[in-house]
Amino acid sequence: MNFDLKKTDSKSQARAGTITTDHGVIETPIFMPVGTLGTVKGVHQTELKNEINPDIILGNTYHLYLRPKLEVLEQAGGLHKFMNWDRNILTDSGGYQVYSLSGRRKINEEGVKFKSHIDGSMHFFTPENVMEIQRTIGADIIMAFDECTPYPCDYNYAKRSMHMTHRWLDRCINHLEKLPFKYGYEQTFFPIVQGSTYKDLRKQSAEYISNAGAEANAIGGLSVGEPAEEMYAMTEVVTEILPKDKPRYLMGVGTPINILENIALGIDMFDCVMPTRNARNGMLFTAHGTINIKNKKWEKDFSPIDEMGITNVDTYYSKAYLRHLFVAKEMLGKQIASIHNLGFYVWLTREARKHIIAGDFREWKDKMVKQMDNRL
Repeated sequence: MNFDLKKTDSKSQARAGTITTDHGVIETPIFMPVGTLGTVKGVHQTELKNEINPDIILGNTYHLYLRPKLEVLEQAGGLHKFMNWDRNILTDSGGYQVYSLSGRRKINEEGVKFKSHIDGSMHFFTPENVMEIQRTIGADIIMAFDECTPYPCDYNYAKRSMHMTHRWLDRCINHLEKLPFKYGYEQTFFPIVQGSTYKDLRKQSAEYISNAGAEANAIGGLSVGEPAEEMYAMTEVVTEILPKDKPRYLMGVGTPINILENIALGIDMFDCVMPTRNARNGMLFTAHGTINIKNKKWEKDFSPIDEMGITNVDTYYSKAYLRHLFVAKEMLGKQIASIHNLGFYVWLTREARKHIIAGDFREWKDKMVKQMDNRL
């Protein structure tokens, strides 16, 4: 992987760059649609490529390991070929899923024993076998195995967890050195900063992760219920320490406003299930605010879903028609809303990039944050 930092905003820490992998160029800042099980929910790969047009999407190690299972992915030639996606893929190591399975897992120094949410079968993840699993899945970017602490989190627990995440990181790195690449292309490894919402722990973790010397770095354990102000404070602490010449990925964040504020703090990469999850519930994100398309006020509104026309569905269908689909519980409604929201998120980060390069990011960001905070 190669990272080229093109421009840093003069009034914030916002950056515009390019990441180049064997599957192409990723222009940053970037939003990465979440394709947990080898699919971005409700969106065909052709729509994903032609309408939403992201440079990179996500898959999830925990879910792909359970279904379709590694032998299927390996025989297919890796996840790219299995899902017919020729651009970049990043895989989350499963640490967040372990966190979310609080009643179905047991964590110790060796790793995590957990019960499958599908059939109740028992499995064991270690830093070593998670690296092997991600080699087999074959994503371009793979993540360290970490523990994601909940919010709120006791200081002593957060400290113990952080140090264990660091020890797990060392095991990941040592094991990766023994594992050849599969499928004829390289993978890039991202360590993860932890430390909950404690400034001293975040500093320690950022320093440890920086010293690991990886090609890029990630920040985990945020957007787990803490107030936005705490998220921003922790991000700022970490980005002051992480190397400026390497990409920074803030995992699982967040609302469009969260994304812009964190871009201003020096974050390059984002992912979140919010655009598709909210879309399936009828919540649309736009540059002028959020729309609950199920509200009666849209029943006879025959104007386009979004006059900006970021995707073709925005101007092809009316608000009234989309509302009708939701009221009638037609699957097409969720599909249209998902394409719109994902298109908006990708557009938002690309617009941020344009304004960073143009030199007026801060002014644009402040205006957009005010607009997007409206309920329409």
